[in-house]
Amino acid sequence: MTTNTTTLTAGRDTTLSLNEGYFAKRNALDWVFAALVAGGFLYAFARYSAYMDVYEKGILLSAIPATIAMGWFWRPLRVLMMAVAAFALLGINSYQVDGVGNLARAEQLFWLKYFLSSQSAILWMSMLFFMSTIFYWLGMFAKGQSETLESLGSKIAWVAVGMALIGTLVRWYESYLIGADVGHIPVSNLYEVFVLFCWMTAAFYLYFEAQYKTRALGAFVMLVVSAAVGFLLWYTVIREAHEIQPLVPALKSWWMKLHVPANFIGYGMFALASMVSLAYLVKQQASETRWYKLTPLWMLGVVLCFVPIVFRSKSPVETGGSNYWLGYLLVSGLIAAGILLGRKRIAARLPSFEVLDDVMYKAIAVGFAFFTIATVLGALWAAEAWGGYWSWDPKETWALIVWLNYAAWLHMRLMKGLRGTVAAWWALVGVGVTSFAFLGVNMFLSGLHSYGTL
Repeated sequence: MTTNTTTLTAGRDTTLSLNEGYFAKRNALDWVFAALVAGGFLYAFARYSAYMDVYEKGILLSAIPATIAMGWFWRPLRVLMMAVAAFALLGINSYQVDGVGNLARAEQLFWLKYFLSSQSAILWMSMLFFMSTIFYWLGMFAKGQSETLESLGSKIAWVAVGMALIGTLVRWYESYLIGADVGHIPVSNLYEVFVLFCWMTAAFYLYFEAQYKTRALGAFVMLVVSAAVGFLLWYTVIREAHEIQPLVPALKSWWMKLHVPANFIGYGMFALASMVSLAYLVKQQASETRWYKLTPLWMLGVVLCFVPIVFRSKSPVETGGSNYWLGYLLVSGLIAAGILLGRKRIAARLPSFEVLDDVMYKAIAVGFAFFTIATVLGALWAAEAWGGYWSWDPKETWALIVWLNYAAWLHMRLMKGLRGTVAAWWALVGVGVTSFAFLGVNMFLSGLHSYGTL
């Protein structure tokens, strides 16, 4: 009996010491951050809980420990969160006149008109992501200044993520200024989810950049972010997509607040993995002299040139959208040619094959986990909205194809030790499948999700 008591006591002591060890690592700034997060969320709960249902209250309260944990896990996020919160609140409060919100202030106040209104902030995000991409690529080829230029690209990417988040939060508030029945979380249409995709993909890349202490991959990952920004700007022009619209009935559900962000964590990570796989293949074929053997580079060129051809047909002549895509085609060709001609220099700057392989695997694993969660949430949402968990709608069918593709990739990786060239090619082709599920279905097919058509 004494022995058992001693054993149990030792077990409790071990547990306590482990817990103490974890919290002992927290410094004063960690606890200040935790207090600020808890205070902010509890204030929001006290002020707005009357407008929330039980699910929304649960989401808000559960976000407190989740946000604190993220800030403790990756400390640069604390600075980002505090800066975004401060500037978003400044933007929101700037709309107030005698305690009443007024959208006209967006054209009257300098900092709202040019920086903190949702559209201004998102335009800044777009420009900064382009600039970040340019500096990453300059760092790839510069001699003696590579680290400086890549570091500048990284810092600009951080600011771009911050502007995207500020724009998103302010847009959320602006939707309620239009009308209580119009207000909604800004993840409801292609414009809003492309903003979500851009900052999520960039933020996840910045995490890997810090973990692996290499910035060379930024040149590749920021290409897909810049491509998304290019689509976003075009879509803004031809559809005036930045205008806040009321939700269609099918989207008036709290499930949207969970399903869409989880989905785009998956999309962002799959896109990141595909660009890492492209870097892997470029490094592998750096010494190849036979041009017809440089398949991944030719594939990149074909894809980059195919995209503007497809979207050009969607551009009304009067908007000048066709000329926009001709410009996109020219830039795409230059990028593909630059990678082709500079592949040896690029390969020398890239991290080892082991690091590339590991980043690819981790990105797909995290993306698959969240995509699975999103698919389950989508099924629950469908049951509530349409009376059935699964209807073989084109969007659902292609989501299943994406899920099966990456499930097979992970199975081969874990069970058969899939590595190297085959894994990289699979991940690269996989982003094509994902892109069709994301955009192609909206463009070419119809169904229950037809409210998302271009």
